[in-house]
Amino acid sequence: MRRKILIVDDDEDLAMIASDMLNDYGYETDCVHDGEAAYELLKSKSFDLILLDINLPYETGFSVCKELRKVSTVPIIFASARTSEDDRITGLDMGGDDYLPKPYSLKELLARVNALIRRTYGFSQEEPPVSAGDILIDVESRTVTKQGKSVPLSLKEFDLLVYMAKNKNKPLSKEELLRAVWGIYSEAELSTVAVHIRWLREKLEKDPSKPDIIKTVWGVGYSFNGE
Repeated sequence: MRRKILIVDDDEDLAMIASDMLNDYGYETDCVHDGEAAYELLKSKSFDLILLDINLPYETGFSVCKELRKVSTVPIIFASARTSEDDRITGLDMGGDDYLPKPYSLKELLARVNALIRRTYGFSQEEPPVSAGDILIDVESRTVTKQGKSVPLSLKEFDLLVYMAKNKNKPLSKEELLRAVWGIYSEAELSTVAVHIRWLREKLEKDPSKPDIIKTVWGVGYSFNGE
């Protein structure tokens, strides 16, 4: 089931960027740019989470949240360039569940959304960690550790690693990896896959020039050597 997210933000470009990213990661999104439009949409459609900007035209996100809390317990993440302690406290007191300061990274936005969805609705199906030597991939928490130490990965690095890990010991072509991780409509080049593979090897392999985990399958692509 695709969870539905409503993005309420007067910055149309930012709303679209956030929407595209969340769609890529399995969510269904709608975008509106003021409180009135949000109210109208909520009359006809239900959502699992709302990403709510504070600085909206006509009325603030605080007042929108206050009105919503009269009729709904839908999880709300405030997003705002207003980062004072008073604003954060006001947002939480009004009924917000989290507060994301702007400018935010898409990686942090995804992590906050995933965490709040999990806390509210639980896991539909927990996925076990995947290991390869001293590498541990926790799919649910989107974390990777090497010898017990955290390995920071970008969104695409992590998704590429997880896709390969879920297809361990199976030869995967660059074309398949590009479609699976970047999407069938992506304009990314095949070379993008090779670059991300190199970055993963540099972060995970003992000797990136002689990889033990992410192996090259000549004439095909790559494979993940996992346990």
